[in-house]
Amino acid sequence: MNLLVVVADTFRADYLGCDGNAWIQTPNLDQMAAEGIRFNDFYAEALPTLPVRRVFYTGRRCFPFRYYPQKSDMVQLPGWHPLFDEDVTLAEWLRELGYCTGLISDVYHQFKPGKNFHRGFHSWQWIRGQEQDALVPTPDPDVDLSGYAEDRYEENDPRRRMAAQYLNNRAWWSEEADHYGAQVLGAASDWLEQYGHKRPWMLWVESFDPHEPWDAPKELADAYLPGYEGPEVIFAQPFAAKHTPEEVARIKAHYAGECTLIDRWMGRLLGTLRQQNLLDDTIVVFTSDHGCMMGEQGEIHKGADRVRIQVSRCPLIIRHPDPQYAGRVVDGFVQHQDLMPTLLKLAGEAVPERCNGEDFWPLVTGERTGGLRDYAVSAFGWYACVRNARWAYHTPWIKLENPRPAELYDREADPDELVNVIGEHPEVARELDEVLRAYIGDFEVGGTVGTGETPAAIPGLKW
Repeated sequence: MNLLVVVADTFRADYLGCDGNAWIQTPNLDQMAAEGIRFNDFYAEALPTLPVRRVFYTGRRCFPFRYYPQKSDMVQLPGWHPLFDEDVTLAEWLRELGYCTGLISDVYHQFKPGKNFHRGFHSWQWIRGQEQDALVPTPDPDVDLSGYAEDRYEENDPRRRMAAQYLNNRAWWSEEADHYGAQVLGAASDWLEQYGHKRPWMLWVESFDPHEPWDAPKELADAYLPGYEGPEVIFAQPFAAKHTPEEVARIKAHYAGECTLIDRWMGRLLGTLRQQNLLDDTIVVFTSDHGCMMGEQGEIHKGADRVRIQVSRCPLIIRHPDPQYAGRVVDGFVQHQDLMPTLLKLAGEAVPERCNGEDFWPLVTGERTGGLRDYAVSAFGWYACVRNARWAYHTPWIKLENPRPAELYDREADPDELVNVIGEHPEVARELDEVLRAYIGDFEVGGTVGTGETPAAIPGLKW
């Protein structure tokens, strides 16, 4: 069995038509869901970009995090580091089993100096130029930003320099196919045409879109917000109040446009599989690492203190060649670490002992119901969230100065996690806090993960 996995960075689960979004246009992914299985409750375990890839590639949870300073990297977060030497990646495992393995990615964090996320792949293709990847040397922000909201930012605001770098990188674009998401998925189609008959194979595709910069083709942005005449916002500020309401609407239109762009080129990729007569022996996966805030609670972007449902819930669609699974929707908690062992089991292969995720296919066949676990734990930086069927509890997981206070959301009354009810239900918060402590204590990462007591966010709640 061949494996094709597509990860679209920052693609919110609720920005799919098949997830019930009547505004977004994702016909190809909706059709893939109709022919396959969609998972309603798929959550990240460790965020953001690189921790997620560590979990995806190893089938192993990585929270609680270790913190390793990263040389020459603007991102300094716990969990943001290369794979460990002792890790066993999906690509390495399948390669030893005789699979041809390929990686195509424009997630430039993966190929910064010192990172090693191409480990185990026979071939890898880096597509340069996303965000502030220095494809074109840009020592000074000398690009004309007058048509962009970034020209209002302070001179030392990093978004100003990021916008300049990005605009230099993509100065040569002339059509939709030049956008990075199109380049990545187009390269995946080319790989399938060249190597898709060297069976068995596993192709892992990483698209940074729809991650910011939110810069959809004008046709798509205009389709979601016709008649807009203001500046384009490439790198939005983290709070909606920093922009006009019209600019916030345009940010949402660009994000939606990038989701539709990914959908269009996913359609082309699936078409290539069909043309190459590969659909009948290929498992196709579409998923994401995380989502982002799009104005909820006045916030834009993801963030270490933003692990609410908009950020931590991810799409997961799996198209299996067997048509008996077509159109199924699976409820119950499944997480990133569960994807690798599940794919290996579906391919008829053994699972490395180092994987501690679980095979979730019994949820599809009906041999098991209710998800793999009662709680889903998601962490980003020094903050974590514990969810069960009823509640979502957000808190710092180590002692911080001036932290965002703990939050509790009633998922039944408030499925979008917008109204903090921790004051009304402190006993629920204490119970979920104990669950989080147990989760942290159950996993040995080698050395300390933090010192001191976490803040007493509500009366009677201590660590």
